[in-house]
Amino acid sequence: MENISTLFLAILAMFFCACSTDDALEDIEQDVNDTTVVAEEADLRVMTYNIHLANPPAAGEKRDLPAIARVINSEMPDLVALQEVDVYTERSGLDVHQAKALGELTNMYAYHVKAMDVFGGGAYGEAILSRFPILDSAGYELRADPAVGGETRALAVVKVALPDGREVVFAGTHLDHRSEQNRLYQGDRIRKILQREELPVILAGDFNAVPQTATVDYFDNYYTRSCRHNCSPTFPARNPQSAIDFIMHRKDADIEVVSHKTIFESYASDHLPVVVAYKIN
Repeated sequence: MENISTLFLAILAMFFCACSTDDALEDIEQDVNDTTVVAEEADLRVMTYNIHLANPPAAGEKRDLPAIARVINSEMPDLVALQEVDVYTERSGLDVHQAKALGELTNMYAYHVKAMDVFGGGAYGEAILSRFPILDSAGYELRADPAVGGETRALAVVKVALPDGREVVFAGTHLDHRSEQNRLYQGDRIRKILQREELPVILAGDFNAVPQTATVDYFDNYYTRSCRHNCSPTFPARNPQSAIDFIMHRKDADIEVVSHKTIFESYASDHLPVVVAYKIN
């Protein structure tokens, strides 16, 4: 009997040790993913999130906007760049404006830019959510390179004021997934559009390109990525393999990255969201 009791206690101890180790590894993973640890409070929290039409990959054709909203609300960002957003489409609901609905669910202002029309009616494109009133907004068409052809994408741009009155420009985009040539063509148009802005510029989105490719190298010439040397994979959400979702600020902006992290939530979308905290100097 004594030997059986001893064996049972040993097994129990191993079980609790394993659970503690798993929890510790999870904490370590989150800590490693933070590029910096700064005691001072950030001025601005920014998120980029490809929401996959609010269609959870494991849920068939279901649309689950509350699930997307829960992910956003859990991080309390000030600005969010959303990709793959449907507005009044047959596939996601002819009476559903996903950007406005998410704005209501997160108590944020919403702005949507159409990238393309959707078969069956409605529009598909980019959206921005803002905790601050949107002072100005503009949408730009990003055509495919005529030499290649492909889907038209979009750039959504807003200007907001922080509580202390300082203003920043925030832009969200989603580049072509099929062609590097198209991504470079669209990226060049983005650069030319945003270089006209005199305020600090933050650009976020799904670039459909990993670091050390021509597309990311191109943006690195003009922008500073929040994860320049350590970008955690963001796609697919389950067992992520590729870092393709980025947040970056224009190099002439007096902005400092306080922290960078990828949110490991694999139900709501096929991408993982990225959150960056900034200090605006």
